[in-house]
Amino acid sequence: MKTFAFFNMKGGVGKTTAAVNLAYLAAQEGYRTLLWDLDAQGAATFHFPVTPTVQLKAKNFHKEKERLDRLIKTTDYTNLDLIPSNFKIRHLDVALGNLKKGTKLLSQFIKKLVPRYDYAFFDCPASLSLLAQSVFRASDILIIPMIPTILSVQTYEQMQRYLARHYQQKPQLIGFFSMVDQRKTLHREIIAQQQAKEQVFCQATIPNRSEIEKMGQHRAPLPAFNPNSQATKEFRMLWTEIKRRSDDLTLT
Repeated sequence: MKTFAFFNMKGGVGKTTAAVNLAYLAAQEGYRTLLWDLDAQGAATFHFPVTPTVQLKAKNFHKEKERLDRLIKTTDYTNLDLIPSNFKIRHLDVALGNLKKGTKLLSQFIKKLVPRYDYAFFDCPASLSLLAQSVFRASDILIIPMIPTILSVQTYEQMQRYLARHYQQKPQLIGFFSMVDQRKTLHREIIAQQQAKEQVFCQATIPNRSEIEKMGQHRAPLPAFNPNSQATKEFRMLWTEIKRRSDDLTLT
């Protein structure tokens, strides 16, 4: 099983949108896929009208792996399961901090999931916290979406330095640009500069299109209700590129 974490210290960059759509596309290709919403806001969960029978709780997080089967919910889409978020996990950082080797706990969850899934996608909160550190340890690939602006590039470079200092082997880093407006000269220039300079950046980019915003109205992944839109085509190209890159990685 390969694990993908969607993360950025800056919010509002299309992180959840990408996690939902790419998880859906992976499932549609026949891969057994799990999407785990680790953000207390529950944005990824909102796109899948499921009713949890058991809620993940921060207080007893170290015990939750024993009832993992009850936390996982099937969605309306073949091959796609979800571990929903809820507001009770907002204190998960505190819970991890109170545990010995708390940042390694998520890796223990992953070991129990390996026989069941081909891919696991984590939608992470926008905070460089103990939870984020736990996700970094558990993930094979860290996917960072970013808007093509100077400040976003600066945030990405900070994250790159942090990973280089603290995580020598994994996760592997893959970046892509989202909310792109090709009419803006600055967007085009930044994308060209970063793609030429950093091999970790995908050539596929996600446009700033109104149909993506309608995911909230439909409470569904974009390809599920608008499979032929231009934005869906861009997400398909992005997933193809990320999957190809992940297939080439040597995971430890």
